Amino acid sequence: MPQSPEHVLLWPEAAPGGGGPKGEIKSTPWGAVSQVSTPELSVFLSSKPNGGAVLIIPGGGYRSISVQGEGYSSAKWLNDRGYAAFVLTYRLPGEGWADGPKVALEDAQRALRLIRANAATYGIDKARVGLIGFSAGGHLAGLAATRFAEAFYEPVDKIDTFSARPDWVALIYPVISLEPPFTKTSTHRQMVGRGTVATEAQWSVQTGVNTRMPPVFLVHAADDPIANVAHSEIMDFTCKRAKVPVDFVRLPTGGHGFAMGRPGTASITWSKSFEQWLKRNDNTAVSMAGAGSVAAPSVGGRDR
Repeated sequence: MPQSPEHVLLWPEAAPGGGGPKGEIKSTPWGAVSQVSTPELSVFLSSKPNGGAVLIIPGGGYRSISVQGEGYSSAKWLNDRGYAAFVLTYRLPGEGWADGPKVALEDAQRALRLIRANAATYGIDKARVGLIGFSAGGHLAGLAATRFAEAFYEPVDKIDTFSARPDWVALIYPVISLEPPFTKTSTHRQMVGRGTVATEAQWSVQTGVNTRMPPVFLVHAADDPIANVAHSEIMDFTCKRAKVPVDFVRLPTGGHGFAMGRPGTASITWSKSFEQWLKRNDNTAVSMAGAGSVAAPSVGGRDR
């Protein structure tokens, strides 16, 4: 595991929208958390910094957050390669928030802006802020990478004058679509519930793919029993159709939840492919750091 992190609150006062859970955050013995009332970043700085930064969004089906299993493990991997790593503990839509399905995306946008606003403090380049998400965290990372120009909350301070666009995004065994036939997932239940066809499309990642989004890296195992590999196939196809740079590593085995790689399965190899992809994409990513918020949005199998 990486060194003990610094914990930074996302919001200066109460998070947008109101509501939410009461009491202390809940933790499991395997390092997942829920009942998140105060979203935060866990900051891990590298001992050999290369100037890059990565926001890490763990999964958990929007019911909990795999902070240690997917967050801290990938933070160590990134630190070892010179990246400052920021693990996001975000609000969960089903925990009584007035803003409902928007809350996790509000937190992701705020986190990207906060990292850029403190670039000098962390010794990073505002033009090299990447994003990696796992499972349902991949769904959230996909929303952040496609809907960055939409203002999902009212600005609260100068931090919100910075761009919420990541310079690259990696989606690891992600949930992408909430449209049929992918309506039995935990992500679907937490984000849209008994929603309409319009809300299912609205909160599906592929419907927001656009030419201004950053390069995309996808990883998925063909035998994933939790998030069908079709999710990444849909994203790969949609990005190619929109001429968005995309690389898809399709693993023959590995299942789900393998984080940076599970020994004994093909998933152990994907991080090497990712490292090579970063060498091609991190330094050449086009940054929009410093751009302000844009117009307000019109937001109205078992899976993670």
